[in-house]
Amino acid sequence: MTESYVIIGDGISGSSAAETLREEAPDADITVVTDEGEPLYNRILIKEFAKGKLPEAPISIHDEDWYDERDIDLKLNTLVTGLDTDAHEVYTHERETLEYDKLLVATGGTPAQLPVPGSDADGVHHFWTFQDARRIREDAEDADTGVLVGAGLLGIDFAAICAAQGVDAHYLMRGDRWWRYALSEDGADIIHEALDEKGVTPVFDSGASEFITDDDGNVVETVDSNGEHYDSEFAGVAIGLDFNVEFIQDAGFDIETGIIVDEYMRTGVEDVFAAGDITEFYDVVLEDHAQNGSWGSAKQQGSVAAQAMVADDVEDDVEEFRWVSSYSITHFDFPFLSFGFPTRGDDECERTYDDQEWRRLTFKDGKLIGGVLIGNLAPQSKYKQLIREEAQVADQKEVLLEENFDLDDLDF
Repeated sequence: MTESYVIIGDGISGSSAAETLREEAPDADITVVTDEGEPLYNRILIKEFAKGKLPEAPISIHDEDWYDERDIDLKLNTLVTGLDTDAHEVYTHERETLEYDKLLVATGGTPAQLPVPGSDADGVHHFWTFQDARRIREDAEDADTGVLVGAGLLGIDFAAICAAQGVDAHYLMRGDRWWRYALSEDGADIIHEALDEKGVTPVFDSGASEFITDDDGNVVETVDSNGEHYDSEFAGVAIGLDFNVEFIQDAGFDIETGIIVDEYMRTGVEDVFAAGDITEFYDVVLEDHAQNGSWGSAKQQGSVAAQAMVADDVEDDVEEFRWVSSYSITHFDFPFLSFGFPTRGDDECERTYDDQEWRRLTFKDGKLIGGVLIGNLAPQSKYKQLIREEAQVADQKEVLLEENFDLDDLDF
């Protein structure tokens, strides 16, 4: 009998899974369901589109013909409302029932809403989809003033958009520095100075407590947690994701922040797998469950999940998920890159090389597990190799922090 595979979500993890399934199971029935109105696009490049630096054309990755050519049934604008794992059935908002032999959940997340008055006003934006980017670009082009909330990697994208569009913006951060869980004051100061140079003013120990609107419901002012008022015709909020697990809450999954999966993307429910942002996957290097929203990680998870879905014996036939993720920022005159798990660990070291070059490394149980590079990204491949090899190198910090260190200089 022909196997039937259903994938919920057409981000990079779902699309990668569909492609791998077709390669591994040429005769299978494959259905991809997404609530978005367009096929896979590059979530990394939508920030460049919102900045006004790119047209729409380079951002789309697949068109509908790509799915047709591979005999993959793509269902756009389709919301999954329920799941019966005993019957192996998926239910949609159009009362359609999709039967499956194996199911992949790759639904990602939805930007978290600030629970403050006016957070749903026109001109208050969240940044996740291509449609979000279109609205952000349009509003930023017309705005003179703005406020940004969220001292993380998506928040810095909002800052770059405002800088590129000439929006005079204040960047409200809850702590005393940007991305305080991964950067010390020395590293963060490089980012703060770069923001200032681009017309974005950091405001520390702050946050939005209210968005004030005009009579037409458009945001015009933001009040921060200290009672300060800022003119803001544009507001960007990036305080994290709420993961899209509503339709599976009663389906027997082990859910904490996301869906718990093993190193093969298997959930605790028979014949159901999960991949991408929505997962808390078992990281074999960290030896613990973790989440990671990077593009490369999600793509690889989708491929591993698909291989596991078709395998007769997963442990023997499939290579476990083993990936060192990275996330880069190109908004400033210097490059920035984080890799692995820079916010976790029990030990760290850092060094400042000049006013635009800094490095921090994080260790756990003596092993390098992550870091942040500002200015000089050349060592990243060596650090990633050490992570993959689970090298015990925490006792050799001075060598690791040499500007152009050599792996041969390490003893492991």
